[in-house]
Amino acid sequence: MRHQAAHQPRRAYRWGRRPVAVAAAVLTLTTVLTACSSDDGPEATVDAFIEGWQRGDLSAIGFITPAGQRVPATQVTEELTALVGDLDDSPPQLRRDGDAPVTEDIATGTVTVEWTLPGEVRWSYPTSVRLRRGADDAWQIIWSPEIVHPQLDSGDQLAVNRIAPVRGSVLDGAGQPIVAPRAVVVVGVQPSEVDDPAALVTALDTAFRAIRPALDPPIDVAGLSDRLTAAQPDAFVEVVTLREEAYQQIRDRIYDLPGTKFRREERDLAPTREFARALLGTVDPVQRQDMEAHPGRYEIGDLVGHGGLQGTYEERLRGVPGYSVQIVGTAPDGTQSSGDVLFRADAQPGEALRTTLDVRTQTAADAALAGVSRRSALVAIRISDGALLAVANGPGGGTENLAFTAQVPPGSTFKMVSTLGLLEAGAVGPNDPVDCPKTATVDGRTFTNANGFELGRVPMRTVFAESCNTTFANLAPKLGADGLAETGRLLGLEGQWRLGVPAFTGTVSTGGPPAERAAAAFGQGTTVVSPLAMAGATAAVARGQWRQPKLISEPAPPTPEPDGPQLDTGAVEALRSMMRDAVTVGTAEALRDVPGDPVHGKTGTAEYDDDPANTHAWFVGWQGDVAFAVFVEQGGSGSGQAVPIAETFLRGLAG
Repeated sequence: MRHQAAHQPRRAYRWGRRPVAVAAAVLTLTTVLTACSSDDGPEATVDAFIEGWQRGDLSAIGFITPAGQRVPATQVTEELTALVGDLDDSPPQLRRDGDAPVTEDIATGTVTVEWTLPGEVRWSYPTSVRLRRGADDAWQIIWSPEIVHPQLDSGDQLAVNRIAPVRGSVLDGAGQPIVAPRAVVVVGVQPSEVDDPAALVTALDTAFRAIRPALDPPIDVAGLSDRLTAAQPDAFVEVVTLREEAYQQIRDRIYDLPGTKFRREERDLAPTREFARALLGTVDPVQRQDMEAHPGRYEIGDLVGHGGLQGTYEERLRGVPGYSVQIVGTAPDGTQSSGDVLFRADAQPGEALRTTLDVRTQTAADAALAGVSRRSALVAIRISDGALLAVANGPGGGTENLAFTAQVPPGSTFKMVSTLGLLEAGAVGPNDPVDCPKTATVDGRTFTNANGFELGRVPMRTVFAESCNTTFANLAPKLGADGLAETGRLLGLEGQWRLGVPAFTGTVSTGGPPAERAAAAFGQGTTVVSPLAMAGATAAVARGQWRQPKLISEPAPPTPEPDGPQLDTGAVEALRSMMRDAVTVGTAEALRDVPGDPVHGKTGTAEYDDDPANTHAWFVGWQGDVAFAVFVEQGGSGSGQAVPIAETFLRGLAG
């Protein structure tokens, strides 16, 4: 098979059909031509020829040249095999159309030939089979290439060209392509021009590490020397594909290195390397595992979506390849030339995938995580309609969509949930005095505050702003056995969200012994969430009602979960004021002077094992119409790690 505009010496194309038994050794030269008698008419001979072609055995047919000379069936078989070229392994369906009119001793039968091309594309056309009645009244087929196709001549063959479809675009919320063709430079090495592989590897490694922002994961050149040794001397040994802007940073350092070669191409890429990388996935040249997993679907040189939206929506985005059949002629010296195109089925372009992502918000989110060395995530949601504006993962855009799939304890950000439950139950008011001791012991388990602080007896809003664990441990019984889980569900946790991609919506602790319920009240115990789940819950508090976040607007995913009930107005307004206190006088004071609308939020420091020193860092909050959640795996405290990221994000939006 050939690709469009690339004609090479003929090669057989196999797509799994049974081989046609046409080996010359199997076919014996018939010294006595066999055919049907004149009583049967020429139609019987045409039918026998049809059967023999389909079966791969023409030994029962008599053939002659237009001049009347006998032609061995083996020779006809060889010529027919050569003529069909790339279609050799896909026997056609043949049908005689009507009788074969006879003029004197010449009959002409009409046969419909139908080929099945890859992708179940059908190509059908009529052809003529001429016959001559011999002296013994037997009908013999006058063999010529025109029987295979009226435009074929000796030395021709049929070439199947594959026409690659145009891949569908991934669009942002404004309907503009996120992923679009962008300039890249493929860096390679020609082994024959390298005298000192070790020195070359060192120079390339040093140059690659100078790219800013740093590539993550870094480019691994450790095995390059061995690859150069194993490759052909004049081979192009690919090292890495760099975006144009990254290549220009180090061009002067690598361009003149011995053996380096460069190939400019275009690849379907997002605006930056980091841009929603884990969510979007990548579009790469087809890999062996792709071809093995989907036999016949891909060809060498195809581009395939891997991971994220590109992988999930591969069928929609990739489109359907087209095919053409063309005559390729062979001159006496063996050179080939392209002839007429006999058939063409155009490729069907892929369909666009429209997301709700906002380029400005996503860029700010990626920039906020740019300096974070640990696995991290930032999710931003438009409060008014639930549209996901940014889904960022770090470092370097991340290789896993931690923002959607993490299952980690929320720490003190969950005090937003437990406080709403306490307020709705009337168990406590924002200004009611409560105790914040240094420790609290529940059912034999002792709970402490960060750095062992204590506040004494202070208003509830103060312990929320300062994030006093011991207060919440002591208040846990007022939530009841299932109160925390019920409140969490009011905010969308544990729901069956239909986003079009996998997402974890949380599991909230329910029931259990008193110590578990105490721990769950401030986001520990068995409660686990994702950044997406907490961003959705935060948006619900800001909105006053839970609404399922949405990511894909076209094609629309299955019907989303229905909106939740309106939250208790008094309770949610009190909670909002307390989340504002957390920014103005509490653990998130660094956000107090962020330009723009007032920031509301809650920090979180979540223990993830039995060592209190091992903690994840969290911050959830909103400003204006944007709710968001920040998470840093093993990041320490929320105020120390997550709040600075939130500040960078919000200042990026303001700028």
